[in-house]
Amino acid sequence: MIQIITGKKGSGKTKILLAMIDDAVKASNGDIICIEKCMKLTYSINHKVRLVDADRYNISGFDMFYGFVAGVLAGNYDIKEVFVDGILKIGGRDYEALGNMLEKLSALTGEETTIVFTVSANESDMPQSVTKFIG
Repeated sequence: MIQIITGKKGSGKTKILLAMIDDAVKASNGDIICIEKCMKLTYSINHKVRLVDADRYNISGFDMFYGFVAGVLAGNYDIKEVFVDGILKIGGRDYEALGNMLEKLSALTGEETTIVFTVSANESDMPQSVTKFIG
């Protein structure tokens, strides 16, 4: 399942994401991963969550991000939730490409794994291929 949290910079997306991560730590019976750029959340994330720096693995672009996530999921079947802070910082501002990647990830994860993204953009600026995952 794919879910996105949208809003302009400073609107509280990361706080919502952190609350969702805390809830997942309390309720999940599987592994939890948080992917971000620049390790800004190091001291905000529970130690039970695997924090991954996209820069450390030179992830840039949506195709590379998809391949990275597919590899992580293939290597660990116990991953139940993945949280991604700032996907546009990793993939770029091509909303059509974002929508294509979200579709591919949705097919890959099904109902077994949830991936939550923060997207720093207005909902009205994004195509339907992206907005259908808001919620």
